[in-house]
Amino acid sequence: MTSTPILDGTDAAACERKTARTGERATPRIEKVGQVWHIRSYEAVRQVLRQGSATRQAGFNSEAVRKARPKARPPVIFQDGQEHRTQRSAIARFFAPATVSKRYRRLMEERADAITQEFVRVGRLDLPHATMLYSVEVAAQVVGLTNSDPDEMARRLEAFFDMSPVAPGADAGRFGRLLAVARSLRTMPAMMRFNKADVQPAVAARRTQPQDDVISHLIAQGYSEEEILIECITYGAAGMITTREFISMATWHLLERPELRDRYLVAPEPERHAILDEILRLEPVVGHLFRRTTAPLTLTDGEATYEIAAGELLDLYLRAANADPSAVGDAPLALCPGRELAAGVRPEAMGFGDGNHKCPGNFIATQETDVFLQRLLRLPIRLASTPRIEWDELISGYAVRSLILELTSPDVPE
Repeated sequence: MTSTPILDGTDAAACERKTARTGERATPRIEKVGQVWHIRSYEAVRQVLRQGSATRQAGFNSEAVRKARPKARPPVIFQDGQEHRTQRSAIARFFAPATVSKRYRRLMEERADAITQEFVRVGRLDLPHATMLYSVEVAAQVVGLTNSDPDEMARRLEAFFDMSPVAPGADAGRFGRLLAVARSLRTMPAMMRFNKADVQPAVAARRTQPQDDVISHLIAQGYSEEEILIECITYGAAGMITTREFISMATWHLLERPELRDRYLVAPEPERHAILDEILRLEPVVGHLFRRTTAPLTLTDGEATYEIAAGELLDLYLRAANADPSAVGDAPLALCPGRELAAGVRPEAMGFGDGNHKCPGNFIATQETDVFLQRLLRLPIRLASTPRIEWDELISGYAVRSLILELTSPDVPE
C-alpha cells in the first residue's frame, strides 16, 4: 500500500484514505481513452446508473458469463430491464430493515459476542479472518446456506474469491482469451467444492421443506442447480466478502481516531450509522462499476455535454465520484461525519451504488457492522501491526490484510 495521496488536485495533508493508490486520477471528470469512457464525476456516474433502459451490466465478468452461458438465466446482479426489476422486487423482503432487525439481529449479536469473548480469552484477534466467519454466518441465513459447517464454508469461499476474474475488455486477443480460460479453470475446483459441500445440501433440504430464504425462492422460480450455484456465489461476494472488508476498514479508522471512536460508542444508532456511512464514502469497498450502452446516451457534467454511442463500455470510478467536491463538499478525502452534502447525495455517496442495481443489502451490512463494532471497540485494544491493502483489479476492490488486534489490558469491561 502506498501512503502517498494520489487524487489529482487534492491537498496531500487532507488525505485520510487508507486505500490511496499511486496513479489514481480525479480528472478529467469524463474522457474517452481508446474504446472506453472513463467517468469520474459524481453526477455523471449517477446519471449512468439511473439509465437502466440505455445501459446493461458489464462488470463482475458478466459479459464473459453471458458468452459462456448464452441460454442460462443470469444471476440477479447481471440482469437488466423488467427481468431485473421483477427479481429485485421478489427478493426485497429478505433485506428489508424490519426483516433484518427481527430475523437476523439476534444472530449478529450472538456471533459478535462469541468472537469478542474468544478474543478476550486468547488476547489476540486476526480481524479479517474473524469477520469473514461472522459475515458468512449472517449472509448464509439470508441466502439459505445453512446445511453445512459455516467455518468450513467461509474457508471455501475465501479460496474461491482469492482467484480474481478478468476485467471487461481484457479478453481481447489470443493471450487475453487464454488468460481468461486459465483463470476459469483455476476457480473451478474451489467452486465445485463449495457447490458439493454447501449449496447442494441446502438445495436438497429446501426441496423437501422450503424456508423463507433466497434459495427456496429460486427453487420456486424453477432455477436449475447450476443457476442457484451462480446466485449463491454472487451473494457470497456481495454479502460476505464486502462486509468483511468494510468491518476491517471501519475498525482501522476508528482505532486511529480515538475521539471518533469514543463518540461512536456513546452515540445513538442513527449517528453511529452516519459515522459508518462516512467511512464507506471515503473507502468504498467496490471502486469501479462497468456498464455497456445499449442505446445512445447523453451525459452532462456542469456545462459540458457528452454524446455516447450505443455499444460503448463505461468505466465508472466510484472512488473518484465519492471524492467529488461538487457532491461531497470540501476536503473530500478527509473523514468528516456530518459533512455538508449536495442536494440528493446520500451520506455514503456511491458506497452502495445507485439506480436499479443499488445494493439491496445496504441495511443489513450497516447493522451487521454496527453490532460487531459496538462490542469490539469497547475492549481495550490496539493494532498489533500495520495492516496492508491488497487489490482486486477487476473492480479496484480492496482487501484489508494483516489487521491483527491485541488487548492492551487484562481488565476488560463487563
